[in-house]
Amino acid sequence: MNITEKILSKKAGHEVSPGEIIEIPVDLAMSHDGTSPPAIKTFEKLADKIWDPDKIAIIFDHNVPANTIGSAEFQKVCREFIKAQNITKNFIHGEGICHQVVPEMGLVEPGMVVVGADSHTCTYGAFGAFSTGMGATDLAMVWATGKTWFMVPQAIRMEIEGEFNQYIAPKDLILNIIGEVGIAGATYKTAEFCGPTIEAMGVEGRATMCNMAIEMGAKNGIMEPNREVIDYICQKTGKRESQLNIVTSDSNAVYEKEMHFDITDLEPQIACPNDVDNVKDISKVEGTAVDQCLIGSCTNGRLSDLRDAAEILKGKKINDDTRLLILPASREIYRQAMHEGYIETFIDAGAIICNPGCGPCLGGHMGVLSEGEVCISTTNRNFKGRMGDPASSVYLSNSKVVAASAIAGTITNPKDL
Repeated sequence: MNITEKILSKKAGHEVSPGEIIEIPVDLAMSHDGTSPPAIKTFEKLADKIWDPDKIAIIFDHNVPANTIGSAEFQKVCREFIKAQNITKNFIHGEGICHQVVPEMGLVEPGMVVVGADSHTCTYGAFGAFSTGMGATDLAMVWATGKTWFMVPQAIRMEIEGEFNQYIAPKDLILNIIGEVGIAGATYKTAEFCGPTIEAMGVEGRATMCNMAIEMGAKNGIMEPNREVIDYICQKTGKRESQLNIVTSDSNAVYEKEMHFDITDLEPQIACPNDVDNVKDISKVEGTAVDQCLIGSCTNGRLSDLRDAAEILKGKKINDDTRLLILPASREIYRQAMHEGYIETFIDAGAIICNPGCGPCLGGHMGVLSEGEVCISTTNRNFKGRMGDPASSVYLSNSKVVAASAIAGTITNPKDL
């Protein structure tokens, strides 16, 4: 059996198989300021009390601080519900993006089943958990019962080899995979990432890759925890390795499909408008003028992303015809970036530093694009109108490319600076 089948089998109490419908208990249910209110509305028709307040996390990150009356009302509804249901342990306001803050708080461990009313909940597969997004109505049922149902997914094994050069990052790898698989090529499948490149990859890069599994339609992305992941979880949870439920795939596990990728000669990858699978080598789009550059989001707002950008921007200025927005993914990352001097580097270069949160990624809060504007971003989606006007355009890349493009005013390979 593969890692996903093993996790679901343990929760179901029997050996499961792909295509089987199962009802299983949930270890953690997460929502944010955008999805909690509709879940609350449905929940109030189902029950009076949630099943376990300590297993629910509600995180304000999409519109923080509130930027409209509607956002403020949504957050007010959430606060009243949180107080009424005594959800005090895992209520987070303004500390960062849910998919970064949840692991930082030690809420995710290997072998867990995690659901969230946000499609990028698949991020937690980086820590060896079965983790997936769901709609607000389904989440309300989880709040009421502590259980949910799944169809056991088929799995695609994606083996990666090769070493990253100084201009590419895990973001380039996952974009390359999405370009190959297609935006719906892994629909309701498990994307299991493995191989020498994954084994050597750090926590942040692994989170980036699993975060974007949904962009090829996957039900979940998942990796077997390596030493760095295990050490991270132990440090965040205060547990010993022997206390963790580390699950691995059998050597003879059956997969619907097996794919192989080699990053040895990979160029920086760019997802071009208006689909995440419209991926091209940077050499095909170099010179495209950009109005806005963005470094942040649950995909690439981590310390390594800020470090990469700071190395490019050190001693330089952003182009007069563009603007650079930087949003650390969490307060903890913001603090670390200040300690390392990255924030000062960004300010000296002329960047705008924003508070931790989702911000411009979904076109809801800061950095909204006007008609005809072009943005190159480290975020995860570039659909039409995603970051503002339907006539704007979004390109996706790693943070090194975004930083280089901010200096040049056009999409630029950092090796050319």
